[in-house]
Amino acid sequence: MILALSGCSSWGCTDTRAERGKAGARVQVVDTDGQPLGVTAAVVDWSLGPHPQVPSEGDRVHFHFRFDGADGYSDPAVDACAVDKERLALGCQTVSSSQAFGPADDPLTGDDWLAVEHPEQVAGVLLIPNDQSYDRRTCEVDIKDGGGMHPPEPPSRGDHL
Repeated sequence: MILALSGCSSWGCTDTRAERGKAGARVQVVDTDGQPLGVTAAVVDWSLGPHPQVPSEGDRVHFHFRFDGADGYSDPAVDACAVDKERLALGCQTVSSSQAFGPADDPLTGDDWLAVEHPEQVAGVLLIPNDQSYDRRTCEVDIKDGGGMHPPEPPSRGDHL
């Protein structure tokens, strides 16, 4: 019987991606089932300017973000995207609450930089509410223990948010 179970392929391993939530300047972070984690992520402000370490590369999007409700045991993460006036992604990356270790007067804030091809087109920075901090093993990587619900695919340049 053990041989029959170990050779059984009818169980199948399936991977499913969560649906991407609606992007905003302030979002409630949700897990792969769409349930709120009790954490709010927000873009505090943003500006265009050269990165101090590579000024010769031209303007980048410098943004400050804040995570409210995150604790030291979890490290929720969301995708941050510079968008144009039609909410098309110009450049994106993941930011996590552990990056928010701002000044003493506001320790829940952090900052990062986004490189975009045409910085003059940036109309804002939006966050996507889906938690990107935990992405379990895929079937391709581990047929026995992989599978299940995964965060949505990261946004790409040109995606409508």
